[in-house]
Amino acid sequence: MRTRPRRPARRPRTRRTTAVLAAALALSAGCAAGPDTAAPAAPRTIKPVRGCGASSWTDPADLSPGRAPARCARGAPAPVPLTGHRTLTIATGTLTAEYTAPLRVALAKGEFRKEGLDVRLKVLPTPDALPLLARGELDALWAAPEAAVVNGVHGGFDIRWVAGNFSPAPGSRSGLWVRIENGERASAVSLKGTTLGTMIGKGSVIMYPMARAFAAHGAALDAVTFRQLGPADVLTALTGGGVDSAWLLDPVWRQVDGSARYAFLGGQPQGEPLGGALYGPNLLTKDPDAGVALLRAYVRTVNTYFAGDYKADKAFTGELARLLGVDRAVLEAVPALRMDWEIRKGTTDRLQRAYRDAGVVKGDPLPENRLVDRRLYAEAVGHRM
Repeated sequence: MRTRPRRPARRPRTRRTTAVLAAALALSAGCAAGPDTAAPAAPRTIKPVRGCGASSWTDPADLSPGRAPARCARGAPAPVPLTGHRTLTIATGTLTAEYTAPLRVALAKGEFRKEGLDVRLKVLPTPDALPLLARGELDALWAAPEAAVVNGVHGGFDIRWVAGNFSPAPGSRSGLWVRIENGERASAVSLKGTTLGTMIGKGSVIMYPMARAFAAHGAALDAVTFRQLGPADVLTALTGGGVDSAWLLDPVWRQVDGSARYAFLGGQPQGEPLGGALYGPNLLTKDPDAGVALLRAYVRTVNTYFAGDYKADKAFTGELARLLGVDRAVLEAVPALRMDWEIRKGTTDRLQRAYRDAGVVKGDPLPENRLVDRRLYAEAVGHRM
C-alpha cells in the first residue's frame, strides 16, 4: 500500500467568508488551494474505450425529461489498474440512502479493487466534510453542490462536482405535496403565505425544484414560511394540519398518493442529477489518475448493475436491501432511480439562483467551471471534450 506524498497547499486567493461556512473556513485558512488550481497541469491523453461508444456521452445541454442517460456496455469501461495501490476515503452523509447504492455495490463486487483502489466510506455531513476535502484529509465527497459547497468555493476551497448520481424515475412522486380542500384543483392551488414542512434546510439542492414548484403556484421562496421537521414529523404535520404543504421523500409520499385530499406539485426534474461525486485537490490535481479510476469503477458499476430498472431483478433487490441495511419492502415500494453519472449544463446556475433567493449564499454567482469538472468522467468513457 503506497502513501501519497502531500505537498504544502497554497493559501486561498479569496477570503470572502460567509456565515454558512465561517467556522469551517476559519479552520481551513491557509490550507485550501487557490480556486483556479483544479485543472490538471498537463493535458491528459484520451483513448477510445471499448464498450463505450456514442451512447456513453450525451449533450450536457440536453435537459429533456425523456433523455436516455449515458450508458456503456455491461462491464465497461474495463478496469485499468493503477501503477501503485491507492487508499481513498469518500465521505457521505448516509450509507442507507438508495442513491449511495452504486458505491455500496462497487465495494461489495470488488470494482474499486480492480482499479487498484482501496476505498473506504466515512459518514460525515457535508458542512463537516468540506474543510477536510479542501485540505486533502478526504479524497472525495458523495453528496451534492449544496449552498455550503458554493460558499466554500467562494471562500477559496478547491472543490469541483465531478460526476452525477441519479434523477427520479418517471413514476416517482417524491417532492412537494399540498393539502387541498373542497375539491380544489391542484393547478389552482396558491402557495403564497403558506407554511411548508421539510426535513431539508434552505441550503439543500432541493431548493431549486422547490423554487420551480412555488413559482408555478404563485409564490416565491420568501413568500413561504419554512418549518424544518424531523423525518417522522413531516407527514404528520401535513396530514394533521400543522403545515399546508410538505416535501415528502421516498417512500413517505406513498402514504398520501391517490388521496383526493392531497396533490403532488412537483419534484426533482427528471433527467437532471442534483448530486454525486465532489473532488478536492487530491483527485483533481495531485493524483488525477486515481480520480479517473474511481469514476471508471463507478461508471462500470452503473452499467453492469443499474443500467435500467434494477428492481425488476428480485434477487438483486434483496441483495441491495441487505447492503443498504433497509427493509426490502421499503426499497420495493418506490420506482428504481435513474442512475446517471453525467452533469447537465446550467444546473449549478439554477442552484445558485435558488440559494440566493433563499438567502443562504452571498457574493456574485460563480461560473460553472468553478463548480463543475466533467473531464474525469469523460476520460473514463473515452470521450474527447
